[in-house]
Amino acid sequence: MSTRFTVAAVQAAYVLLDREATLTRVEELVAEAAGLGAELVVLPEAFVPGTPLWMDTVPIWDGDGPWYARLVEQAVVVPGPATARIGAAARAAGVHVVIGVQEREPHGTTIYNTVLYVGPDGRLLGKHRKLMPTGAERTVWGQGDGSMLEVVPTALGRLGGLICWENYMPLARFHLYAQGVEVWLAPTLARGDGWVATMRHIAREGRVWVVGVNPALRTDQVPADLPDRERLTRVLDEEDGEWLEPGNTVICDPGGQLVAGPLRHAEGILTAEIDLGQVAELRRLFDPVGHYNRPDVFQLRVDTRPRQAVVTTG
Repeated sequence: MSTRFTVAAVQAAYVLLDREATLTRVEELVAEAAGLGAELVVLPEAFVPGTPLWMDTVPIWDGDGPWYARLVEQAVVVPGPATARIGAAARAAGVHVVIGVQEREPHGTTIYNTVLYVGPDGRLLGKHRKLMPTGAERTVWGQGDGSMLEVVPTALGRLGGLICWENYMPLARFHLYAQGVEVWLAPTLARGDGWVATMRHIAREGRVWVVGVNPALRTDQVPADLPDRERLTRVLDEEDGEWLEPGNTVICDPGGQLVAGPLRHAEGILTAEIDLGQVAELRRLFDPVGHYNRPDVFQLRVDTRPRQAVVTTG
């Protein structure tokens, strides 16, 4: 039996460095997507409380103290009040929610780029921290470990994926393929046609549905009370005009074809009907961890032990 359901890829603006205001946006967006018939709602990378724009708009280490301190204050503790609100939004709408957050430990100051998987009953089903921050992101985000590199089984199918440029890591992809991922979720900040090609390649390589979701943010949507606001809102690409984050959201079928998007220079919700039967059909032709694999020649070793800073014994 094939499983069919509707996925919604939500390209939207956050309220930068304002967790509670952004969570209100999340509640509104989840309800709106559910109203479109979605059973799976996917929101962008680092959506709560928004992208640390200074990592690309000011020189590294140049006066980011006030911004980072505010980010630590506004970051998400998992579990905590913020995840409770996200769970309540999922439960009220009766949908699965996948959302990017900037996470910290309860008493920590290092920020992790994290994706949360939430069930329609509001329970946290899974969490993935980005393994390798890219470029200037390393001045803001710490590294995840192999213990959070798992596919999440749900009533809709096996959900999984990677964050932004993690999707370029072939061994990480293979590890998730080996866990039977069927719907690949790729919250990202990446822009341009090259990224869309990557999403299409992963769909065709893994024979998976792919949902790549970006934020979309204009300069006038950055709160006026942020310190040194004008330094944060330097436009990175003249082609994008007022858009600090222009969006690039897509949905691809398991054959690598675009079924929605790319959506750019606008906020909006893309939807598509997912048919998991197509995953099985196309893996008959190519299964990267089954009949088209050669474990006698190639083997992947993955360390899934959690890397905790402190281990105590009673």
